[in-house]
Formats: sequence, structure tokens, C-alpha cells
Amino acid sequence: SFHRGPETSFTSTFIMGPPPSNEPPKYVILRAVGGEIGAASALAPKIGPLGLSPKKVGEDIQKATMDWKGQNVTVKLTIVNRQATAEVVPSASALLVKCLREPVRDRKK
Repeated sequence: SFHRGPETSFTSTFIMGPPPSNEPPKYVILRAVGGEIGAASALAPKIGPLGLSPKKVGEDIQKATMDWKGQNVTVKLTIVNRQATAEVVPSASALLVKCLREPVRDRKK
């Protein structure tokens, strides 16, 4: 008979994530003001049908655009398994303003 000692017992548990999705990622491209939480009402028609919370996605966009404070930038949302990742797609004008280190524009006027 074969005896398995305590050093070879399998006591560890593996925590697995959800299974990988077979469907291709969905992309949503929108304009946002860098470093600000966009209005959830503006995001809702675009990302609501995909089963995402506009408030949470707005916070993700804010985190991704912190380097672009006060500037209008294009944001590309990649949605896989109902998880959105925000990525900034800078335009030429946004890159110029950033490189020239222009002061943040006061938008309240």
C-alpha cells in the first residue's frame, strides 16, 4: 500500500477568475475632460446597454485621464467580460498643449 505523508498533501486552494469570454471585446470611443468625472447621464446611453455602471466607468475615466487635467481628450473604453478599461487616445492638439506645458485652462468662464 502507498501512504501519502503530510508534506505531499494538497491543502492549497486555487482561486480562479471567471472563464475567458469567447466574444470579442467591445470598444466605446468618447470625448472627456481630463481629470474630471463626467456626468453619468452622458455616459449612460453609451455604456448602459453593455451592462456597465456609468458612475463606476466615469471614475475609471477620471483615473486614466489625470495626466491630461482640464483638456478635452478622446478616451477609448475596451469592454471585456463586463469590465471596462479606459485608455487615452491623445489628439495632436492635446499633445501640443501638454508638451508646451500650457497652464490648465479655467473652464468656468
